[in-house]
Amino acid sequence: MNIYYENKKTVKDILATSSCKFDQPLNNQTPNKLIFGDNLSVLKALSKTYRSKIDLVYIDPPFATKKKFTLTDDRANSVSNSLDGRIAYEDSLTGSDFLEFLRERLILIRELMSDHSSIYLHIDYKIGHYVKIIMDEVFGIENFRNDITRIKCSPKNFNRKAYGNVKDLILFYSKDKKYIWNNPRDPLTDADIDNRFTKINPSGRKYTTVPLHAPGETLNGETAQKWRGIFPPKGRHWRSSPSVLDKLDEEGLIEWSKNGVPRKIIYADESSGKKRQDIWLYKDKQNLRYPTEKNSDMLEAIILASSNPGSIVLDCFCGSGSTLLAAEKNDRNWIGIDKSKEAIRVTKESISFLENQSNFQYIEELDD
Repeated sequence: MNIYYENKKTVKDILATSSCKFDQPLNNQTPNKLIFGDNLSVLKALSKTYRSKIDLVYIDPPFATKKKFTLTDDRANSVSNSLDGRIAYEDSLTGSDFLEFLRERLILIRELMSDHSSIYLHIDYKIGHYVKIIMDEVFGIENFRNDITRIKCSPKNFNRKAYGNVKDLILFYSKDKKYIWNNPRDPLTDADIDNRFTKINPSGRKYTTVPLHAPGETLNGETAQKWRGIFPPKGRHWRSSPSVLDKLDEEGLIEWSKNGVPRKIIYADESSGKKRQDIWLYKDKQNLRYPTEKNSDMLEAIILASSNPGSIVLDCFCGSGSTLLAAEKNDRNWIGIDKSKEAIRVTKESISFLENQSNFQYIEELDD
């Protein structure tokens, strides 16, 4: 499914975007890059060196809000018509102009992404549904992974003649099927433990049991064979080979019912937690270094889920540099791009406060 509008360019024309020139050559010995410039021409320039090398992209682009965002007394504020304070950036594009602005950059980003890469695009509820159609077109609807709801603040909008808005959304796509996925887990709450681990062994440890078999009949192989005198139920197979089941039984990790049905024991204190779901509670801070700065714990969670140590993480709307700091703290390499002087200033200051200050190359796009 594609979306149509008057100013929509062909993919060929977008890929022919002119590359910018940098004030210095890219230093391959310094993996981390902070680049001041227009991300459209910068992304094109980076394709010469980084094509198919980026493992993770997180972007928090403008939201088509028609606002100016300023920094006043080193604290970030959003204003509609005021020029007080230093302007961080202007979110002026709307409608089809905004969608094409974003589509151009997504097409160039895709050229940089590796075959096992993912992209997380942070957007709001007003424009996000249109952006999803754009991303379906660029990355393929088959590579859509999640529409993540992010709870961003406490209840507000009390006088609004509609439901209050406490969330925005993150669109998660991969480039292909073999994308990096580290299966993030959330810790169990006391309520989770009480609900799921309802049994207690003689030593007082809470536990539950799960079947030793799984759906799907296997006609050949070890998992279809008889174990301890029984076959798996019809239409199912053993989750493990008989030798592994023997070892579990020897270690006391199989519970036999009165009717001779075996089930695997899982202890609460050994649980890896619960699978992370698609509603996230990551509220943003009140005292921001930069407008629309996002929760650093959320960014770390994304980086840990969808990249590996040594991966390159790209944020081409890097703002305060929160994505870059989260990547640095978790042993990832990073590339940050922004055309706001204030964004670059805040990012440099943020990096300078790291315990082990990052070694990065600062680059500027040369004016024509």
